[in-house]
Amino acid sequence: MAKMSAINKNNKRIKLSDKFYKKRLKLKKILMDKKLSLEERFKAQQKLSKLPRNSAKVRVMNRCQITGRPHGVYRKLKISRIALRQLGLEGKIPGMVKSSW
Repeated sequence: MAKMSAINKNNKRIKLSDKFYKKRLKLKKILMDKKLSLEERFKAQQKLSKLPRNSAKVRVMNRCQITGRPHGVYRKLKISRIALRQLGLEGKIPGMVKSSW
């Protein structure tokens, strides 16, 4: 099990990124628009830099929903390879059987 502080910190980042998603998107569109004046784009850059760093989607870590493990996480299932194997061995995932050869 991962440290609760790391899990909570990641959950906080997820909430912040969801909260500021539209605002960041709007400011980035202004930044990328070469037709606008340099002053407008500079103001947009300043506004973007004043937003919390943790509101960036890049800072969110993919973590296992069961254990909080940060590595070896399947994106579709949102669980780690170890948790997936354990659930498969317990028979909680339909169609998944232990493989041996």
